Amino acid sequence: MQAELIEIRNHLAQHAPFDEMPEETLDKIVAGIEVTYFRAGADILKFGERNSHLHYIRSGAVEMYRRTGELYNRLGEGEIFGQYGLLMSKTVRFPVKAIEDSLIYLIPDEIFQYLWKNDDNFTDFVEVEDRSRLRSALSRRRRSSQPMTARVTRLISREPVTAPISVRLQEAARIMTEEGVSALLLMDESGDGSRLSGIITDRDLRTRALSEALPSETPISDIMTDSLITTSSNSFIFEAMLTMLHNNVHHLPVMEGDTIRGVIALSDIVKHESQSSLYLVSNIYQQQDVQGLKRLSKEVPSTFVRMVHEDANSHMIGSAMAGIGRSFSQRLLELGEEKLGPPPVPYCFMALGSMARDEQLVVTDQDNAMVLDDSFDPAQHDEYFLALAKFVSDGLADCGYTYCTGDIMATNQKWRQPLKVWKEYFADWIENPKAEALLNSNIFFDLDGIFGRTEYTEELKAFIAERASNSQRFLAMLARNALNRTPPLGFFRTFVMDEGGKQAKTFNLKRRGTAPVSDLIRVHSLACGSKAQNTFNRLKAIAGTKLIPEDGVDNLRDAFEFIAIVRIRHQALAIEAGREPDNNVRPEDLSPFERSHLKDAFQVVSQAQKFLKFRYHAQVARNV
Repeated sequence: MQAELIEIRNHLAQHAPFDEMPEETLDKIVAGIEVTYFRAGADILKFGERNSHLHYIRSGAVEMYRRTGELYNRLGEGEIFGQYGLLMSKTVRFPVKAIEDSLIYLIPDEIFQYLWKNDDNFTDFVEVEDRSRLRSALSRRRRSSQPMTARVTRLISREPVTAPISVRLQEAARIMTEEGVSALLLMDESGDGSRLSGIITDRDLRTRALSEALPSETPISDIMTDSLITTSSNSFIFEAMLTMLHNNVHHLPVMEGDTIRGVIALSDIVKHESQSSLYLVSNIYQQQDVQGLKRLSKEVPSTFVRMVHEDANSHMIGSAMAGIGRSFSQRLLELGEEKLGPPPVPYCFMALGSMARDEQLVVTDQDNAMVLDDSFDPAQHDEYFLALAKFVSDGLADCGYTYCTGDIMATNQKWRQPLKVWKEYFADWIENPKAEALLNSNIFFDLDGIFGRTEYTEELKAFIAERASNSQRFLAMLARNALNRTPPLGFFRTFVMDEGGKQAKTFNLKRRGTAPVSDLIRVHSLACGSKAQNTFNRLKAIAGTKLIPEDGVDNLRDAFEFIAIVRIRHQALAIEAGREPDNNVRPEDLSPFERSHLKDAFQVVSQAQKFLKFRYHAQVARNV
């Protein structure tokens, strides 16, 4: 092969969708290519004219337009255009003009059709919309990750073992022994039919009955768990795992409507190949001091890497890592209470930010606060809660969760307040919104109770949801702040790099990628009165409204997932290479596939930010 053709083939091989093709296919393409040149300002394709080539940009940049003359897209080196017409009677649907002097490779229609029929990756890539390509890329990942899509019913090995709620302690223990089960479901048979009312486990028998030397005739209802956590028979195994992580339970009844299908145990999920994070969580609660937790925290990065290699999606990884972080916090709070004694008044320890959203990764600091009972008296009680907060914060720092540089921790007296004061904080932020104050308090709109009286946090969520959805000024100000962080995509769909310092020639996939998405979705979620915290769950709530166009939710979900997965893989590669993981990515370290689809995802985010600005600024204008 001539040197010139080899150079063309090598360039194609660097860019999607050609980067996954075998050499013989690339040779076939190169053999039919024509090389053309267009000066800046020249028309390349005109609307309605015949087109018989797929166009590949070797150098330069072009703009695509809708038939109305509205700008549709900008493309640069390594990107293709003209496929829309080849799929639609070989007629140009999107006119194209060179905006720089451009060298274009023309790939004949017969080769395009051959690739379309014989190469699935190519077919997926050239679907009609950039967003469809992004969705196709994600669907291929989902299809390749079967363990993540297995239903929880796969783990049910037998019929559920039940007993009437009136059964006595000794009889309950006998049934569990004879049936060889570690959990017994208790049924209330009063009224019409039988309904699930509680659960008793081996652990409950040890900690609530034997350790207290309760009589054998004690009603089982005295020690059963009646605030049941269950899962649906339609749930995936990974969702059941996240439920266990989030609620620190070891048994989950599986329900099909009002019917009990069975019970799955922690051990059932641990046996599943993708559930290694549960080993770690289980061990966290067995540690007797901070040093034990510190030693165990060394396993967090390897747990993260294992999940990445198992092709877990970003929701599962983020939720599992947040579950691990919660478990460290919860065990530290238990150890703190053992050291300091019981709390003088009830309280709730509250996680904020990524942990509250179930989107935590390995590069994270600690963001937390305390909601105290309204009977709290600083003079009498605050010495205890400050000591407890300091014990937990120092312990988290020992376990790799660094101190918050903005001092958003329960050790700060401002964030260690009674419920009524927290309501005053949120009322002021919502009813008297100021840009700088909201910028500093933004993290508090992602909150989750993880220990103690978690109903305090639920009350705050309800308070926020009601007030925020009725304040257009607040939503407009929050939207304005959400536009401060933009995706790193330049005018010609090139990546915009950070300048100066050790992060020069990189872009930050958290600050410029996932954070802008979570920021704008938070605004829409609060606008529709949702109490959801996780970004994917917020999108579900938004989907039930008309806040954004119909396809907007799907596009944002796909964009967020792809950006998050690239960020996750970047951190996993750093850990495996023995480097400190971070969020700063160099484009040359990404595959052509990742570069191409990141541009698609960033374009979705950019359009969503434009819509956010229009919607909430326009609403304020109408309400002035």
